[in-house]
Amino acid sequence: MAMKETPKQVYRSMQGKEVDMQKMAMQHEMTVAVGNVKVNARGDELGPGGKIIRKREDVLRETTNKQTSKEINEDPTGGV
Repeated sequence: MAMKETPKQVYRSMQGKEVDMQKMAMQHEMTVAVGNVKVNARGDELGPGGKIIRKREDVLRETTNKQTSKEINEDPTGGV
């Protein structure tokens, strides 16, 4: 089966300039995100000096494992 292509997210600014959001995200994925969470734009956890502690894939895998194990351990009857 053929893979589905993601549509390009190209927007027009108020000044009429085209802005390719996907291209911009790829260019700045290693930039430290603004805010109080220590992550870069890609979602990697950062330590002192902006060094990557945990990659985004590891964080997502851990979150998914927690959610699936929680669903397995829950009582489907709701304790009745």
